[in-house]
Amino acid sequence: MGDNDSKTEKATPKKRRDERKKGHVFLSRDAVSVASLFGSIIVMRITFAGALSAVGAFMVYCIRLIQGGGMPDQTMLLRCVSLIGEVAGPFLAVAALLSIAATFAQTRLLVSFELIKPKFEKINPLKGFQNLFSMRSVVEALKNLLKVVILLFLIYSSLRDLMGISERYLYADLGGASEHLFGAIFSMLVKVAMAFLALAGLDFFYQWWDYEKQMRMTKQEIKEEYKQTEGDPQIKGKIKELQRRAAQQRMMQQVPKADVIVRNPEHVAVALRYKPYVDEAPLVLAKGLDALALRIVAVAEAHDITVVENVSLARSLYAKAELYHSIPPDLYEDVAEIMVYLYKLGRVKA
Repeated sequence: MGDNDSKTEKATPKKRRDERKKGHVFLSRDAVSVASLFGSIIVMRITFAGALSAVGAFMVYCIRLIQGGGMPDQTMLLRCVSLIGEVAGPFLAVAALLSIAATFAQTRLLVSFELIKPKFEKINPLKGFQNLFSMRSVVEALKNLLKVVILLFLIYSSLRDLMGISERYLYADLGGASEHLFGAIFSMLVKVAMAFLALAGLDFFYQWWDYEKQMRMTKQEIKEEYKQTEGDPQIKGKIKELQRRAAQQRMMQQVPKADVIVRNPEHVAVALRYKPYVDEAPLVLAKGLDALALRIVAVAEAHDITVVENVSLARSLYAKAELYHSIPPDLYEDVAEIMVYLYKLGRVKA
């Protein structure tokens, strides 16, 4: 109970997907049964005349066979099998199709074999004893008891009405009596189906509520799932740090190829390269702040690369220019002045 009370959070999409793979999905079996029942009743209504005619023809055949002194043979067996298929076949086909359709409609075409795999917990007596007295078992028992009570009541009330007029069948022909009896039976089945439809509606909402309750998660479970899907924050931080260091190392390897370093005395440094016949505009090879900026300057000085101090330009280049891309057009003029200056000093090849 304590564990159930702590499960206060709705199931995440990942858990729903995982449970679906295991075959644990929302399903109201009463809804499936009612769909099959309504389909059978409709088929019975449609095929009654044909089925009655087929049964009558078979009975006539049997009577004539007996009157002629014949014995049951292979022909009679084949006709009997054919009659069963003709009468019961539509019921079975429609019931099966509607059961499959109602099941797939609820499970969204799920086909899973996880539930039929042998598991020890399914034969564990202690687990079975606990399930026997679970809330679900109590609800199912009460629901089945209510079904039996409703079914018995409707059958009793229908038979009581028929008993009141049963003597009239003595004065009616067989066809008329059969039609009236079938109408009474059909009416009873419709009442049963409507009553079971109401129960199925209640069961549908109960099964949905119970399913959502079982799917609920604790806050700790959500945190653990997040770690599994997104990764441990500490590990992700270490990975990002390693990636950042690798990127910085690659960037620092480009600094010796630069023509000039534009810097704010201590906080900003941007390494630029410009090859007139290769680059459309000066290219940013490296940029950094604070300690990284000092490293860029140090590498540049070690490779005898000109370092120019220009506070506003350094800040603009760092903010606007992307690494390994050409500088923005609005900075062309300022950078061009530096490149012309370096060209005059012979620090940049034309």
